[in-house]
Parts: sequence; C-alpha cells; structure tokens
Amino acid sequence: MTPPVNRRQLLLSAAGAAALASASRYGPLAGRAAAASRTTGGARGAAGAAGPLDEAGVVARPFAPGRVRPTTGRWRDNMDRTLEYLRFVDTDRLLGNHRMNHGLDTRGAEPCGGWEAPDFEFRTHSQGHFLSAWAQAWALTGEAVFEEKAAYMVAELAACQTAPAGFNTGYLSGFPESDFDTVETGRRKGVPYYCLHKTLAGLLDVWRLTGNTEARDVLLALAGWVEWRTGRLTYEQMQTTLRVEFGGMNAVLTDLCLQTGDERWLVVARRFDHAAVLDPLAAGEDRLAGLHANTQVPKIVGAAREYKATGDRRYRDIAVNFWDIVTGAHTYVIGGNSQAEHFREPGAIARYLTDDTCESCNTYNMLRLTRELFTLGPERVAYADYYEAALLNQMLGQQNPDDPHGHVTYFTPLTPGSRRGVGPAWGGGTWSTDYDSFWCCQGTGLETHTQLMDSVYFQDDAGLYVNLFIPSVLDWAERAVTVEQTTDFPASDTTTLRIDGAAGEWALRIRIPGWTSGATVRVNGEVRDIAADPGGYAVLRRTWAPGDTVTVRLPMDVRLLPAPDDEHVQAVAYGPVVLSGAYGDQDLGGRLPVLATDSLTATDEPLTFTATADNTAVTLIPFYDNRQNYTVYWATPGD
Repeated sequence: MTPPVNRRQLLLSAAGAAALASASRYGPLAGRAAAASRTTGGARGAAGAAGPLDEAGVVARPFAPGRVRPTTGRWRDNMDRTLEYLRFVDTDRLLGNHRMNHGLDTRGAEPCGGWEAPDFEFRTHSQGHFLSAWAQAWALTGEAVFEEKAAYMVAELAACQTAPAGFNTGYLSGFPESDFDTVETGRRKGVPYYCLHKTLAGLLDVWRLTGNTEARDVLLALAGWVEWRTGRLTYEQMQTTLRVEFGGMNAVLTDLCLQTGDERWLVVARRFDHAAVLDPLAAGEDRLAGLHANTQVPKIVGAAREYKATGDRRYRDIAVNFWDIVTGAHTYVIGGNSQAEHFREPGAIARYLTDDTCESCNTYNMLRLTRELFTLGPERVAYADYYEAALLNQMLGQQNPDDPHGHVTYFTPLTPGSRRGVGPAWGGGTWSTDYDSFWCCQGTGLETHTQLMDSVYFQDDAGLYVNLFIPSVLDWAERAVTVEQTTDFPASDTTTLRIDGAAGEWALRIRIPGWTSGATVRVNGEVRDIAADPGGYAVLRRTWAPGDTVTVRLPMDVRLLPAPDDEHVQAVAYGPVVLSGAYGDQDLGGRLPVLATDSLTATDEPLTFTATADNTAVTLIPFYDNRQNYTVYWATPGD
C-alpha cells in the first residue's frame, strides 16, 4: 500500500521536478507548481488556503520574537537606543519617494538624504527595514507606537500600490518600472530587486508579527508582480538578470511559501537561484574572491530557507559549504568579512587591514545564515561559537553608545589607529544619522538591535538549549516555564539560570564554548559530575522545580589568534572577547605596533590588560567598548 503523501512531499515533488536545457539544476518547474508559475500576478487576495508549512530538517526551534527579552547591560542599552530612534523617525519623510513615484502628494514632508535622497539609485530600500524593526519592536515591548507606525506605513504603501500611476498591477517602489528593463540585460540601473526584497521582507514581518492583513495583501500583490515579471523571462534571461545584486529575493519568497503554504511562491523563489554562485558552492569550491560579499550572503540565506521548504539536500550543502568557506578563509577575528565590500583571496587577512573592512550588512546576514544552520545541526557548536564572536565583537560595538538614537557604522575599520565614528562612511567608520545616511548597514542595524535576543535560547521536543550568556528572561510558554539568566558575562566568567513556573522533566543543554576549558556546572549550588567539554553541550536531564538554579562557570584565558596569511600578525582575545589597544588620540600611521606577547598582564579591571608594544606601555580593552584610536591586530616578533 502506498503511504499517504503529506503536503511537504507534494511541494517537493512539484518543486523538485526541475528540468533544464543547461547543466544547472535551477530552472522551470513541472506539475502543479509549473501551473502556478504561469499565473499572472498582482491580484490581491487571501493568504492561501493551505496555511503555514512545517520546515524540513529543523531540530532546534527558535523562540518567537518577544519571548526573550534583555534585562540589563549593553544588550538592553543598545536595544533601547534603537527603539528610541524608531519612535522618533518621521514616517511621512520615509514615504516621500514612494509617493512621488506613484503620483501622490508628499504632504509637504522634507525629502530624506543619503541613500533615500530622491535621486539616489538605492532609494526605497530602507522602508522595509523600518517595517521589520517596528514589527520586532512591537513584539518585544507591546508599545502601541511601533504597531501604529508600521500600520500607517503599510496603509500608505497600499495607497501607492493602487494609485493610477501607469504601472503594472502590484508594482510598488520609488523608481520607474523601466529600471527592470535594464537589469534584465545584466546591466546595472540601481538595484531594484534588492530594494523590493527589503519591502517584501518588511511587509511579511508586519503581517506575521502584528497580524496586519493589509500588509499581507500589499505583500501578495507585490509578490504577484514579481511572479509576473520574472515569468516572462527564459531561464537564461533570468540568470542574466541575477548578475545585478538582488538581495535575498529567494529567501523572502520562500518565506512567503512557508507562511502561506502556497508553492507558487517557491517556484518564483527558485528563479532567483543564481547558478554561477550556487553551483560551485554545491561542489564545495571557493570561488568567492573578487565577488561583492553582501550580494552573495543573502543568496545563501535563501538556499538555507529553500532547503527548509523542500528538503532538497543540495540547498543545505550550498549553505553549509558557504558557511565553512567564509568563516574558515574569509573572516577577520571580530567575526566580520570583506574588504572594500568584496571577498578577497582565501586566507587574505593580514594584507587587508584597511579602513573599509567588515561591512556590517555582511555580518548581519552571516548571523542570519548561522542561525538557520544551527537549527538544522545544533550538535555543531561552532555555529553558536561564531554567532557569539560576531555579535559580541563586531555588532555590539557597531552602535554609538553616546547617541540616544543608537546610530551605527557602515564598516568596522581595522587599519591600526582607526577610530569608530571617524572618516567617511565609505572608507571609514563614521556613524549614521537621523535622515542623511540610510545606508544598507543603517537598515540592517535597525534589525540587528531589535533582534539581539533571537539566538540566546532554542528548544526541541526534549528541552532547552542555552547558547548565549546574556542577562535575559525567556517566556517558555510551551512548558509554562520562565527562565531568567543573570550574568555580567563576559566581564564575569559565570552565569546563573533560574527556572520558575511549572515543574516538569526536560533536558537543559548549555553551550560549552570552544574557547574555554575546565567548565563547571552547579545545580542548586552543588557541582554536577557531567561532561562539560569545550565545543559541546553540558546536558542536565532532570525533573525541574520552581526556584531551581543552574550556575555555569566558563574559565577564560588569553588567546593569541594569528592571521591565516601571516603568523606574525596576531590578535589577542580573552575568552570570547577580542581585545584592542587603547591608543587615545595617538596616530599610529597605519602601522601595526609590535607587541611583546609575553608582557600581557591582567589588571584589576575586568577584561583589561597591560602590555608592551613598540617598547611602550599600552592598555588592551574589549574592542566592542573601545572609543579611542585602536588596533585589533598586532605585529609579533618572529623567532
């Protein structure tokens, strides 16, 4: 007897029936999905009768936004500054380019500057970031202002979308529809699909997190336009189109498929599978040198999402191989990648310590990819170790702690003597502004600092994973349990978890990072004799009662981390924290100071060391807190 076919099998059988004239596996689809691909887009309608799909291969499940909240410390402060900017920003100013393009009154709103200036080719990329950030902020806080701002923007975008401006049904943007004619020849005229991706993702977040059905309708109409526009092209024409940066179009359209259960959106998503990039990655080949880095990372996030929609192992291989290649051969010690926005030769780190390293968007998207892969393979603790390193050492310090609106940097310069907040945005580390920047990294910065808690805890059917050591409270509604984590980590090497709510039997898995040794675990004050090996999880399986506490100590040591292309260029870390030289206003002239590594000495201040460099005393402090001229890498004497 043939077993019943579930919805995922139906989806995979339809979407997996690809047949190409070329050797690539990406192209026209057969069966029910192919019929869907011929549907002309743009009509407004319901979200699809099937409802959300389960995600294939997921072992560890994230908690919904708002279920984990920061309580104290820099994490809470960063979030609060971003929330203040989200309350402050004028939504009518943000809507100006959409209204102008669709022939509507701008209502006297002053135009924005920077990348949202009326003549800038990236205009209307930011609005989607704001929608996502407002939705996340509402989920975190329940403050009406965030839902109201999101709902107002959605309503005004709906008015633009239906205005008689001469566009095809469903079109919505701040630039002419004719820009796509140029892009379809492989020539750049702006990055229109990149901008549409942000809008689609923001609308999807507002729908999912706030329940706004108008956001759903605008989203479906715009996705329908994308379906119609790309459905006119041959496979070869579509691959030509993909030469121009298109953000995470494959990711957001796959998300729409998973949210609605309508596989027509997976058909459209797979049209954005860029064979020139994905095929080598499927074979485990590193051909990234010379490619614009943040053009590639969202494509791979899309591959991970496509795996979860289809179960097609090739997508998973692409995502895993890319992650291994980037973290193993293209990543600076702070967790970021790229120089002048591009990948360089494998292992090329020491030779590219410049003013334009570590674009923030890249790290934001690598964190997204890492989270996707962790849910599929939580036994690989390297995912969580990388997540901690990048979030702590780059993204936490990306934000200006002296700015009530929490503005951020585009790059994190690694030239010796650099300073955050100094220099131009492109080729320096200046801060963004309220209305005159709107770079890509300002947009992802809004999302970063409203989702700092999204990877602290995960769950599976057996229990809870604790991945990050951040003061926070988890509302674990599925088990009627509250978990509160109290810690000064990384200033302290200890964290305590208090469990309240319903009693019950489940497993608590606590990450033991690869950088520690001699970790100890106590339950209600008593040391437990359990495995706590670096690069694994300490697992406690027991019946938990309200008031139970678990205290974990993760000893830290100084680590010297050589650059892969020059063993005499090294960074210094203490535990997970990258330390940096605090040079005040001193001009280092772009030259690496020569560090006497045997002179490193701890002080009475947490995470603070003294050392001798260039025969002069220097203080080393956490890079994420360094507001002086700094160096992250050092020259070290050879034998």
